[in-house]
Amino acid sequence: MTDKKAAESIIIMTELVLPNDTNTFGNLMGGRLMYWMDIAAALSATRHCGAPVVTASVDNISFTNPIKLGNVVHIEAKVTRAFNTSMEVHLNVWGEDIIQQYRYKSNEAYYTFVALDPNGKPKSVLQSTPETDDEKRLFEGALRRRQIRLILGGKMKPDEAAELKALFVT
Repeated sequence: MTDKKAAESIIIMTELVLPNDTNTFGNLMGGRLMYWMDIAAALSATRHCGAPVVTASVDNISFTNPIKLGNVVHIEAKVTRAFNTSMEVHLNVWGEDIIQQYRYKSNEAYYTFVALDPNGKPKSVLQSTPETDDEKRLFEGALRRRQIRLILGGKMKPDEAAELKALFVT
C-alpha cells in the first residue's frame, strides 16, 4: 500500500440557502451548516480511505460571518492527516452573495472520522502525504490537535501528550 496525497481527498460541496434552512433572522441555521459540513467531511474521509466512515469528533466551530437566505454555501473538505484508523478532515466554509458577486469566509473546523471494515470495526487507513505549504502546516498541527481531542475525550492523560508538552516545556 502507498500513501495518498492530501489533494486526492478534496471535496467541494455547494448548497443554496433556502427559507427552511434559516432562522428568524434570515441566517443559515448553525445546525444545518454543521449537517452539510459533516456530509462533506465524511465524503472526503471516504475518498481517502475507500471505506465507510463514522464521525468520531467535531472540533470547535466558530461562526465568523452569517450566511444569508438566498446566498450560496461552499464547503471545502480535505484530509489533513491519517493516523491508524482515523483521519482528521479540515473544512473551510464560504458564503457567496451570488447577486452582488462576492464571497466571504464563514467558518472553518476539523472533523475526525474512523474507517470501518465490513464488520463495522475500525480499519487501518493509508497515510496522507501533504504537498503544498498549507497542507504541510495542517499536517504538522494535526498531531497536537489530536492530542487535545484525546485529552478532552478522556482517552489520554495530559502528561502523555508529548507533542503538546513540547510547546510549553523546554
